[in-house]
Amino acid sequence: MAVDPRHVLAGILTLTMFLMLGDMIKRDHFDSTHPTLHDTKKASDHTLASVAKGADGPWKEDGLTLKPCWQKPVLKEADESQGYVTFSLTNGPEYHVSQIADAVVVARYLRATLVIPDIRGSQPGDKRNFKDVYDVEKFIASLDGVVKVVRSPPTEISARNLAVVKVPNRVTEGYIAENIETVFRTKGNIRLVTYFPSVNMKKNKEKTSTDSIACLAMFGTLEPQTEVREVVDSMIDRLKTVSRKSNGQFVAVDLRIDILEKKGCHGNGGSGSKSCYSPQDIALFLKKIGFEKDTTVYVTQTKWHSSLDALKDFFPKTYTKESIMPMEKRDKFLNSDTSEFEKVIDYYICSESDVFVPAISGLFYANVAGKRIASGRTQMLVPATIPGSSANSEEFMSHYVTKKNHFAYSCFC
Repeated sequence: MAVDPRHVLAGILTLTMFLMLGDMIKRDHFDSTHPTLHDTKKASDHTLASVAKGADGPWKEDGLTLKPCWQKPVLKEADESQGYVTFSLTNGPEYHVSQIADAVVVARYLRATLVIPDIRGSQPGDKRNFKDVYDVEKFIASLDGVVKVVRSPPTEISARNLAVVKVPNRVTEGYIAENIETVFRTKGNIRLVTYFPSVNMKKNKEKTSTDSIACLAMFGTLEPQTEVREVVDSMIDRLKTVSRKSNGQFVAVDLRIDILEKKGCHGNGGSGSKSCYSPQDIALFLKKIGFEKDTTVYVTQTKWHSSLDALKDFFPKTYTKESIMPMEKRDKFLNSDTSEFEKVIDYYICSESDVFVPAISGLFYANVAGKRIASGRTQMLVPATIPGSSANSEEFMSHYVTKKNHFAYSCFC
């Protein structure tokens, strides 16, 4: 039986991605030190509003929505496309954001035509169309004049004439010139595979020539397609409805049991780890910084797990996707063969909650932080094991906010 070289290539790319991801997970950590109250006070008024103390817990008002600082770069008429850049989105929306940014930066530099990516899951053959998850019209319109975009590659492009090129996340023009341009000029078409040497979403010390393009690609191109957006909105509305005693405010916690188990953080009690925290750790943390028993908590775990009982004992209004998603949507979004929809839903709920608590370090936290900063939702509390009975929530504000060192601060002002 003949073997389709495209299937072989897809298998190799999928395996490579997961090896890289595994290596990355081992190295992910929160900052070695948490922001101090002194650091927090130095932050500007629009990013750190005063914390409202009292019966409603340590809630605060959102900051001002920031405005884009970048100027949309425009291709000159003389810049004719000389080839195609293809790529796939993998591993969830927190990776998609970065993969899109790198692909747009590379295509722009090479004056190449960008092919709308497919979305690949963890299993061979697990593939979705971009339009199944994201708004394809929004994507194309947002890049109009920046790079040329096509919905699918021409028929003459196949795995046989695509050079596979590995690209480090947040690729620079220097890297493209030294490692990619020659391959592109020789082959005419390339397939990008983004890898993540580390989780680095901190802003550059000095602005670079690619910042405007990366800002646009990262924050201005991806939106969920209509049905996904409607599901997210309905779940947020449900969370706000059950949060009447806290004025419709709720806390979203990125807490996935499978990841906790892989990182060795699953279990009861204080772990002492800086990279992840168990449900009981999170319960104690939220309680000690002042959240009341009737606080509504959303966790990114899809279905209930017995270890979440430790969190629910402290906060009875603790919910998973399964418990708040409209019944008629569950088959499509929770019982499908892949977890792609679940990850996207989590990403947008965590980006739009009143408070975000990352129980797990990594790119999800970093890219959710960027989206929240852009929209003025700066109350992101990084958990820690608190030795006493209480603490001020401001001491645990994300360093991305207190130090204004997230890449988003290069993009918005």
